[in-house]
Amino acid sequence: MTQPLNIGWIGCGRHARWMLLPQLGKAGFRLAALCDRDAEALAQTAAQYGVTQTYSDWQQMLDQPGLDAVFMAVGPQVHYAATLAALARGIPVFMEKPPAANHAQALDLQRASEAAGKPVYVGFMKRYSTGNRIAANILRGAEFGPILGITGSYMTAPTYFAGEEDYSGFYLHHCVHYMDLMPWLAGSPLRDMTVRRISPGKGRVLFHMGFACENGVIGNVVMGTVQSRGTPMEQITVMGDHNRIEVSNVINVAWHRDPPFKADDPAATLDPACDTLCWTPNFTAAANEDHKGYAALLADVAAGLTGAPSAAPTIADGVTAMAALDRMIALLEGQS
Repeated sequence: MTQPLNIGWIGCGRHARWMLLPQLGKAGFRLAALCDRDAEALAQTAAQYGVTQTYSDWQQMLDQPGLDAVFMAVGPQVHYAATLAALARGIPVFMEKPPAANHAQALDLQRASEAAGKPVYVGFMKRYSTGNRIAANILRGAEFGPILGITGSYMTAPTYFAGEEDYSGFYLHHCVHYMDLMPWLAGSPLRDMTVRRISPGKGRVLFHMGFACENGVIGNVVMGTVQSRGTPMEQITVMGDHNRIEVSNVINVAWHRDPPFKADDPAATLDPACDTLCWTPNFTAAANEDHKGYAALLADVAAGLTGAPSAAPTIADGVTAMAALDRMIALLEGQS
């Protein structure tokens, strides 16, 4: 039986406790150490997972012997500093997005990873969300043909930013997802970019980002803080020639192709070779399904850390996403 990988974890906030830490055991990881400045959150998390080695200083945790990797879900500045420190000790890293505060820092991390010969993985779990994964598999198959365009919508609630005019948290923790997802679906980095922005009040912003990819795919993404989190807030459409894939709420998928008109055909039926195919999950099934994608992401990270083939996003993907995000922020801030 393969021995579990010993993980030192930085950050015991709500996101880590609810989304990431519960997936570690499934992926073959063992929590060997925990770190957080919040003593109460640290104690509660340690008790939940039976961890005896706890730290309030991540630099001290990195000196604990026997760590196979360091994982973290904190903020971009700590991601940057702690990843550099871990790599200097020869320890591989998984971090939540964003990998750093900007493209230049992400590039530093990529160079440090290459110099140390140790991987750095980034938590772009949108690639693993069920609907997005189904869409990507269709797009990479032989039947869809060339991708022509992509449109997307990704929102969050204004409560995060009520009364604020600084949207850096929204850009770094939310918009960065689509700086990775759009080029991943298109199969090419973003090249040209335009933005249009409107703000009905402090903490409320809506913008449309137009883009073209290096391979010629064109697209538009709508992002903002003007929708309730009580409603579905993600939709993606990928256009081909008489092919269209729609993903809604990360779980509903429709593949529209080129069916004949049926109204004037008394023999009309549904043809699996050309009619629309749809999928949605069965939430009454007694299955441990992972539609947001965190478990699948960490399983791929585990594979990479053990030397097996892995498609887990790396710091190189983080560099690409942060370059696009920096360009987007510069365009948006120029309209403030």
